[in-house]
Amino acid sequence: MIRYDVRHRMLAMGFAAQAGFVDAVGFMKSGGLFVSFMSGNSTRLAVGLSQGDRVGLIAAGLIALFVSGVAIGVLFAGIAGSDRKSSAAAFVALLILLGAVSGSSGLPSVAIGLLCLAMGASNAVFQRDGDVGVGVTYMTGTLVKLGYRLADAVRGRPSMQWVPYLALWLALVVGGVAGALCESRVPAGSLWIAAASSAGLALACRFVRP
Repeated sequence: MIRYDVRHRMLAMGFAAQAGFVDAVGFMKSGGLFVSFMSGNSTRLAVGLSQGDRVGLIAAGLIALFVSGVAIGVLFAGIAGSDRKSSAAAFVALLILLGAVSGSSGLPSVAIGLLCLAMGASNAVFQRDGDVGVGVTYMTGTLVKLGYRLADAVRGRPSMQWVPYLALWLALVVGGVAGALCESRVPAGSLWIAAASSAGLALACRFVRP
């Protein structure tokens, strides 16, 4: 995160907010599973397996879809070449749009699956040296880096490098709050709001060049 300029940091915060929004909506629509936070689904898988609960198998399926979304997003972005970032973002927007269409068509399970694919593919937007540059759908690593940078500040090293990590985490939380509020008040429109915001992010990627 600290190796990116301000424009890219703001864009990463936008994608983190989108992940929080979509994950909150998916969590509420699925009855307690995640479309972005795969650590949570891994715990649900483990508990489900230990108790013989069908939810564990569903969690395993969502994890598989998420990983598939990452792989497909990376491959899709690689085909796009120099326009990799905006192409990956457009692919994410398309998946969320299809999720919104599926939800409105009475296919909630299909919608949840498409959202998992989309959240996985979101991690293909920020790539560096063939690996993920900024993890925009998971925050454990970000919080660990925040702790490291706070320790550096205490030791007299660059004192403000913890701020971008805190901002990225806060963006996800704020997006999650917005998603939960939308799903509570306008459940039929929450995924369409997510689709519109993802289209805006894809457009923004066209103007934030390397």
